[in-house]
Amino acid sequence: MQIIIVGGGKAGAHLATRLSGDGAHVTVIEGRPEAIERLKRLCPTCSIVEGNASNPDVLEKAGILIADALTAVTGADETNLVVSMLAKMEYSVPRVVARVNNPANAWMFTPANGVDVAVNQAEITARFVVEGMDAHDVYTLMKLGRDEHSIVQATVAEQAQVAGKALRDIEFPQETIVVAIDHFGSMMVPNGDTVLRPGDEAVIFTSQEGCDDIRRLFS
Repeated sequence: MQIIIVGGGKAGAHLATRLSGDGAHVTVIEGRPEAIERLKRLCPTCSIVEGNASNPDVLEKAGILIADALTAVTGADETNLVVSMLAKMEYSVPRVVARVNNPANAWMFTPANGVDVAVNQAEITARFVVEGMDAHDVYTLMKLGRDEHSIVQATVAEQAQVAGKALRDIEFPQETIVVAIDHFGSMMVPNGDTVLRPGDEAVIFTSQEGCDDIRRLFS
């Protein structure tokens, strides 16, 4: 997979190292010499293009014409948004992910502006704080799309309705799919015969309305 990362700061460097370690071909666009030197040390297998990612010539040098995904993670929202729009609208990059630094700007990071997934750090942190105060172990990992679908993580409580049941026998809310099960550190892709045990952590795609039902089933 060909992935372009715009921004080689701490977030970009960490992301580049992770993706490169997973076998992706990673190209980082960065304009600061000190950040480039740090990137070379942290991710020696990454390709680095020096320049301003808002410049189409720089994007093309980084391989945007063959990129499978682009993520813009600079500290400037205007840069992340402009690069996302170029990637999606000019170069038709299949997947564009952008970092939102200022929550007040989150409304602009939408598919209409070229952003498939907006990572709003402040909103994610706030959500974990609020949900962490809840007695139910159900956490929203990511919001998807404008119709408020979510990926949530739910822990099976000892006396939960789902405990000891196979997935095919559980009456989940509509538009709900169990994507993965973490059984005490062992991750698996479930099927209808998979039985949920107390302590299991399920990663679930569901609608906004389905979140309350998930809490009821797993608590």
